[in-house]
Amino acid sequence: MKIVDLSTAVDAALWEPEPVQHVPMSPRQGAEHMTSAMHEHFGLELSPDELPDGEFLNNDTFTLTAHTGTHVDAPAHYGTNTEYGTPRTIDQLPLDWFFRPGFVLDLTGLDSPVARREDLEKALAEIAYEPQAFDIAMLNTGSWVRAGTPEYFTQFTGLDGPATDFLLDLGVKVIGTDGFSLDAPFSHIISEYRATGDRSLLWPAHFAGRRREYCQIERLANLGALPRPHGFTVSCLPVKLTGAGAGWTRAVAIFEDEHAARREEVRT
Repeated sequence: MKIVDLSTAVDAALWEPEPVQHVPMSPRQGAEHMTSAMHEHFGLELSPDELPDGEFLNNDTFTLTAHTGTHVDAPAHYGTNTEYGTPRTIDQLPLDWFFRPGFVLDLTGLDSPVARREDLEKALAEIAYEPQAFDIAMLNTGSWVRAGTPEYFTQFTGLDGPATDFLLDLGVKVIGTDGFSLDAPFSHIISEYRATGDRSLLWPAHFAGRRREYCQIERLANLGALPRPHGFTVSCLPVKLTGAGAGWTRAVAIFEDEHAARREEVRT
């Protein structure tokens, strides 16, 4: 099979509004840490210098939010009051939502910070695909190339409310984007709200999750590198963070070996 990485890296060297902190522990430091912990917790004595090369195992401590890097938003992220009951946290969601056939809608040609229903209908017609319930929909906005820069958080395309409902009406439970957010940039949302006073314009894609239970994958990557827009499986299993509104994921697209599939067709 062929596996295409769809994830952005968690990298302390990249720009983030809430910076990532990465504290590495060398193998020598690991030896000192381990022997000290053995003495403190179990009363066992061992000198770091008694270990081969005076080293044990390295370790790394990262400090970051659950929304840093490629991650899955759970319904609990959208608010406490929903129309379908208590919103579930990331550890409570069914795993089979996150290992499903996927399809990509190309929105790279849009000259707008917001994609509307007609834009999604056009993109879906262009790939001649009929989504099935529980398919994972992914939006290629092209913004992932700015990941690690301040512009990544201000220049991307999000969905409005009707566009979000359009995908949910197809039976989709997981919507992914290569942008910072499934909603439009903050500046666009606030500008539209101030001009109209319409609260429905405030983060409509996220707040749709108060009406309908679904998840988002934010900060995907490489969607434009996929060899075709459908006919693959997406794996985006979230890390099991108890009680959290999101969990990191190493999202990938899995393409079965077409040559093996053809050989099996001939054999049967």
